[in-house]
Amino acid sequence: MAIEQPAPRPEAKPVAVPANPRFSSGPCAKIPTFDLTKLSGAPLGRSHRAAPGKAKLAQAIETTREVLGVPADYHIGIVPASDTGAFEMAMWSLLGERPVEMVAWESFGAGWVTDVVKQLKIEAQVHTADYGEIVDMAALNYDNDVCFTWNGTTSGVRMPNGDAIPADRAGLTLCDATSAAFAQDLPWDKLDVTTFSWQKVLGGEAAHGMLILSPRAVERLENYTPAWPLPKIFRLTKGGKLNEGIFKGETINTPSMLCVEDYLLALDWAKSVGGLKGLIARADANTKAVADFVEAHDWIDFLATDPATRSNTSVCLKFTDDRIQDGAAFAKAVAKRLADEGAALDIGAYRDAPPGLRIWCGGTVETADIEAMLPWLEWAFETEINA
Repeated sequence: MAIEQPAPRPEAKPVAVPANPRFSSGPCAKIPTFDLTKLSGAPLGRSHRAAPGKAKLAQAIETTREVLGVPADYHIGIVPASDTGAFEMAMWSLLGERPVEMVAWESFGAGWVTDVVKQLKIEAQVHTADYGEIVDMAALNYDNDVCFTWNGTTSGVRMPNGDAIPADRAGLTLCDATSAAFAQDLPWDKLDVTTFSWQKVLGGEAAHGMLILSPRAVERLENYTPAWPLPKIFRLTKGGKLNEGIFKGETINTPSMLCVEDYLLALDWAKSVGGLKGLIARADANTKAVADFVEAHDWIDFLATDPATRSNTSVCLKFTDDRIQDGAAFAKAVAKRLADEGAALDIGAYRDAPPGLRIWCGGTVETADIEAMLPWLEWAFETEINA
């Protein structure tokens, strides 16, 4: 008679937890050296239009240029409402002069499609791909304007490079780069509008967006007026010319000087770890630690199907074990166990994405913390699967 084998026991519960278990994909982990006392130089209680405030804002713009390698003839502005505000400002101000190619392979790209198709009602060709896949960027018509995200924060799928974007394009390229800037090489000559927010790859505070315009984008602004009215916070021109003040630190609305000070602190830290190359190396090392774990375990995999398009910041994972009956409930239970143990906070998949986990691997995260978290992930999986 066959002897029934006992069910496998869960992995032994790990002991050491990450020094910083914050792996949220936004707002993201602060820089490793963060300390509130380091923000004491912020000119609080002062007008942002006074000399100290204007100097801080201008410094934030020029240090961004330095770290990211933004060309000298590109304009960089600090704008309201985070990356969303920056990208919508660009769409409302620049689009409508010609048809648009709208590209989406995750939820935020899909949001930009809604803006253009349902709100602005511009003639558009919509290109989509499922979560884990990417649109064939070479198949687009670059005589039209093109709107896309560089790194899909909710899918873990990124552009491998900008090779598909022609140098002699007639249209403008509008790129939402909020979870790519400071972690991936952005080809500035292929990007006419680039936006991001402080709370992503450098772990800054929320509500402030960055808008970067190429000379071609400025030319469009000065020679095209949209058919729709623009609210004050979207107006980038004055008297038919670019409002240069926005790109010198004269913000449209009042910024938080405490947040500006925090961003400057993060930029200084970025320079101390080797600038953009150093930040990319840190993100790549974090992602490699996850990739090695995935390679060693057959019950988990990347959501991104092609290694060439896997993000090194918003790393999205899916459970592949056939024993899992309810993927969403299982992933939620694993994420809760990790949070309850202080091993990983806020790593559930985005609400519109397929069930799974999302681990932020940007440069502000320490590889040692990723490595300390992964045994807990194995323990949480084994505990739940055998529950």
